[in-house]
Formats: sequence, C-alpha cells, structure tokens
Amino acid sequence: MNFFDAQERARRSTRWLIVAYALATLLIVTGVTAIVAVALYSNMQAPDPAVLVFTAVCATLLIAGATVYKTARLSSGGGRVARDLGGTLVAADVQDPLRRRLRNVVEEIAIASGVPVPEIYVLEQETGINAFAAGFTPGDAAITVTRGALEILNRDELQGVIAHEFSHILNGDMRLNIRMMGVLFGIMVLGLVGRLILRGGYRGSIVSSRRGRGQGAGAVLLIGLGLVVIGSAGVLISRIVKAAVSRQREFLADASAVQFTRQTDGIADALKKIAGYQQRSFLRAADPEEVSHMLFARGSKFSSLFATHPPLIARIQALQPQFSAEMLNTVELPLTPPSVDEPRDTRVAGFSAATATDLASSIT
Repeated sequence: MNFFDAQERARRSTRWLIVAYALATLLIVTGVTAIVAVALYSNMQAPDPAVLVFTAVCATLLIAGATVYKTARLSSGGGRVARDLGGTLVAADVQDPLRRRLRNVVEEIAIASGVPVPEIYVLEQETGINAFAAGFTPGDAAITVTRGALEILNRDELQGVIAHEFSHILNGDMRLNIRMMGVLFGIMVLGLVGRLILRGGYRGSIVSSRRGRGQGAGAVLLIGLGLVVIGSAGVLISRIVKAAVSRQREFLADASAVQFTRQTDGIADALKKIAGYQQRSFLRAADPEEVSHMLFARGSKFSSLFATHPPLIARIQALQPQFSAEMLNTVELPLTPPSVDEPRDTRVAGFSAATATDLASSIT
C-alpha cells in the first residue's frame, strides 16, 4: 500500500468531518436563537435583536462551559483510564516472558518515535484481542492491551498493534477525541436545560392559566421543547460525525503503523486473527462504550451509525488490497504462549526515529 496517500486521504476526510462538527454546533446555536424568536412572536412580542444576541451568547457559553468541564474530567491521564477498566500495571522489571516482550516492543517504538515511554497496562480478564492508548498528551499517555492480545499475537503482530496505538498518540487522536466528547457533552447539557425548562414551565403554565396569564408560560414551554428537540438532534448528528471521524483516524493509524514498521503483515495479520477469533476484539469485563473510540478494534458486538471502527475486512483490504473474506482462518486460543524473542535494535525491527519525527511534524 502507499501509506503516504492513505494518510493524506484520512487526514483530508477528518478535516471535512471536523468542519461539519463545527457547523453542526453553529447550527444548534442558531436553532436555539430561532426558537426564542418564534416564542416571542407567539407571545405577540416583536423579538428584540439584543435579546436574540443575548440568547446566542448564552447558548454558546453553555455549550463551551460544559465542554471545558467534560474535557477537564477526561484529561486526567491515560493511567487512570486503564486502572478504571481494571488494568494491571506492567512494571519496568517485569519477569513474565509475555509481559517482558510487551514492554520491549513498547520501549522500542517509544525510542524510535521520540516520545516518553508510556505506562503499560494489561486487562487480565479480557480474552479478546484488543488494545488502546489513552491520555491527553504524550507525557501522560498509557498503552493498555488485553490478555488475549498477549497470548494470541506473535511479536510482529503485537508490534503492529502497538505501532497503531503510538500513531494515535503522535497524531493527537486522543486529544481530538476528548475535545469532541466534550462538545458532545455540551450539546447534551443543552437538551437537559430544555427538560428542566419544560418541567418548570409546565408547573408555571398551570398557575398562570388560573390567573389568566397563560401566554408567557406557553412561550417558556415552547422554548423548553425547542431546546429538547435541538439538543437531541444535535447529539444524534454529533455522535454520527464523531464516529465517522474516529473511523477515519483508524485508517490513518493503520497506515501510520505501516510507516513505522515498514511492513503491512504485522498489523494486517493481527486484524485477520481478530476476524477469525471467536472472542474477536470484544471486551466483557470492562465497559466498551466508555473507551470505544480509543480501542484498536471495536469492543462490542453491536455495529451501527455510531460505530467507531471500520469493518475489519475493509481495514485489512486497505493494507492488502488482494485480500478477501474467504481467506480468513479460524483462530483458537493457543495451548502454549507464542515464542518470546529478545529485544531487537529498532533499526532491525523496522523503525526509524527520523520516520517518526517526520510523521509528527506532518500532522495537521
């Protein structure tokens, strides 16, 4: 594959989707302002431009404030995310052969890419083949893999998976996802405010109708209903766009992993094993929805418009166009662990510090 072309296509698609995300947020603010204007007209009042501007500013500040709050909550570091999901820290002096191999691979890629060695965790209860990178910056990142990935993948396949996760770190995908989740939360808060207004407005309408002043309460109810509708529609659209962005970043991470390792077989074979393995990449003990956008492959059986990962076959074919679904083999949990080799020099492993530096500098 031409991984430079693949990276550029993924970046271009991401830019358009982020523009769409921003436009959707702008339309939501405009919609809230329009709802207030309609409510004022329905109350036989001419909308005051100052009131409409004030409404737009309040809606923007509400979304922005909730976004900042949620972003701050999600930016606590990758280690916390891993521990919350039940991850076990892999110490620097670990003696277990499989975990020693994992640490060797992570350290190789960290050195080659010029970033600090992240904390490393293993989800001991998860037999599916999966991994994720979490954190807001390279300095607080953590890489977590499942026990299934350790026991089923060989070294080259594990290297491809880890390179994929490092590309998420270098491409700023963790930060992008956290910010988009923050905006999504801000839009959700808008809908929650609408529900609160509806509850208060309904009670107020009963009192006002008894006093013969029902028009004002009706306008409040209309505003509340409008916020609920706009907030719900905004959340739906934002989740669809966010999932589409995540799918494009997965293609970008796959292509970047090929650039890191200088070969497609490692990551492609890992994807093939997931496709042929009964447990796939599914998480059972952990909550897959909480980290769905971070995972190497989707963590639940359900696929929809909100799917954060492209189909496995599509990802494999992007790496190896000649591949077809009929070529998949059934994968069983090995009776003995895969062979564990000694740590290799990063140049022998196919990595280049210059390559990683070029990649980081080319990110937009």
